[in-house]
Amino acid sequence: MELHPLRWSVMQRITFLEQRLFWDGRLNKSDLIRRFEISVPQASADIAHYLRLAPNNMTYDNRIKAFLPSPTFEPKYFVPDARHYLSQLLLLADRAIGPEDSWLGTIPTHDAVPRIRRRLEVRILQPIVRAIHGRKSIHVTYQSMSSPKPTERWIAPHALGFDGARWHVRAWCFRRSMFLDMVLARFAEIGDERMGSVDVAMDREWNEFIDVKLAPHPDLSAAQRAAIALDFGMENESIVVRMRLALFYYFERSLCLDLPDGSLAPERRQVVLVNREEIDARRSVA
Repeated sequence: MELHPLRWSVMQRITFLEQRLFWDGRLNKSDLIRRFEISVPQASADIAHYLRLAPNNMTYDNRIKAFLPSPTFEPKYFVPDARHYLSQLLLLADRAIGPEDSWLGTIPTHDAVPRIRRRLEVRILQPIVRAIHGRKSIHVTYQSMSSPKPTERWIAPHALGFDGARWHVRAWCFRRSMFLDMVLARFAEIGDERMGSVDVAMDREWNEFIDVKLAPHPDLSAAQRAAIALDFGMENESIVVRMRLALFYYFERSLCLDLPDGSLAPERRQVVLVNREEIDARRSVA
């Protein structure tokens, strides 16, 4: 079916309509009204419009007073994505959004392992973001784990990174004459700023990408290896994960790949790094 171009606002409502049909298996006119704060006539017009665009996708059930996906229903305006759906549940569990902000309809019972909320202050983040945008250097007071007390220094931030648990800023440190990952929560103060930064191209670890090759732990049984391959989306018991060289340190820690061989049971470690020598060589050069 040829898809006709839609205005952005209409596209949002049509996409929402299809999401409800796909995930909830039903749609009420009131769903559109509450979600987009539109009038009853506008909701009726959106539904009628969708029926013209995809006449075989939706039927109306007089018994339950709701629209249902037809047996031949096929989404036309969104691509079903399990990760997208589950990310909404994670945001809800983390209280990052409320039910009124989610496009989910009937929210399944769910929960997640609590995450310790790291300190993130607007007064710290805002000047760092502005320095990145404006290519400026800023004077900061920072508590590193290599020093017993906070130290003052000039830095030139150029990017933000997330290691799976905490946010850090990638910056040139004029005090140590090198690029560093500096944890946002460890900034005590942000002071003056000045024009001028460093050439971001000099940060080779940030700009260079590597292919990390993983495979199931060889000491697992054949059935266990097959399960791990399925879990990680591997093909022929192998997967390549592309990432910035600067983020590999956090990646290997998250999968316990930084621990010596034999320090963990195969069932705990689950995967092994296939191309360790290649990555170590790239890291030493960068």
